Amino acid sequence: MGSAFKFINEENPKKAVLLFHGLTGSPFEMKKFGKFLSEHGYDVYGACLPGHGEFKDDIYTVSYEDWVNYASEQFEKLCEEYEEVYLGGLCLGAVVSLALCEKYQEKVKGAVLLSTTLYLDGWRLPWYACFMPFGLHTVFRYYYQYPECEPYGVKNKRVREIVKKALAKTDGGMDTYPMCAFHELLELSQDVRYDLDVVTSPLLIIHSREDDLASKKGAEEVYRSVSSTDKELIILEDSYHMVLYDNEKDFVFKKSLEFLDTHSANLKTEAVTA
Repeated sequence: MGSAFKFINEENPKKAVLLFHGLTGSPFEMKKFGKFLSEHGYDVYGACLPGHGEFKDDIYTVSYEDWVNYASEQFEKLCEEYEEVYLGGLCLGAVVSLALCEKYQEKVKGAVLLSTTLYLDGWRLPWYACFMPFGLHTVFRYYYQYPECEPYGVKNKRVREIVKKALAKTDGGMDTYPMCAFHELLELSQDVRYDLDVVTSPLLIIHSREDDLASKKGAEEVYRSVSSTDKELIILEDSYHMVLYDNEKDFVFKKSLEFLDTHSANLKTEAVTA
């Protein structure tokens, strides 16, 4: 579907990472991150959620159940091929990853949650955002589009210009947020929040203090509510929403790899001990 990608290692590592992009984005935004993880020993699959990628017009017809069902299919396929399957997601992708953690529990060997968007309460949203819940539950949501605008989720001005140009291309995602997409994201987030306590998978949660789309409230709620005994919450101080491209991207890449390597090593140790 769409612009899905994969990076496969010839040495057949038996461990894979399934990545999910953000709302109205595309797998392209996860590609550098995926290549980095692949170069360090993981097979990486970048999924394209329904209504995204090459099929942007479908965003008006898909539901959050379509996102979760598609993600579940991709996860189950990988579980048949690999001994270890990890998840990673940005924005909507992080929420979808949490939904899979709730559904599959111990099958998910670990999840990297970036800019988890359980709430649309970032500082960039317009003053009238407080009225959004009223419009989301009416036919109005199919007609209004909230335009993507400065700072495009990026604090670094040079990178911001690159992102701005990328939005004009097919791979860069949409240049607007249809309100119906907001509606489905918030419906999914509500369902996920209700069952956070069933999550037991190891989690790495990374969120920016200055996230312009979603405040750190959602990330803190995840950390506080899940039952995972192995969890870490990191708050970035010099980034906005798009943490894989902003000032602290190298740190995010490094911490994500450390998280995956640590849990992969632990699984190998447990297997040998057993």
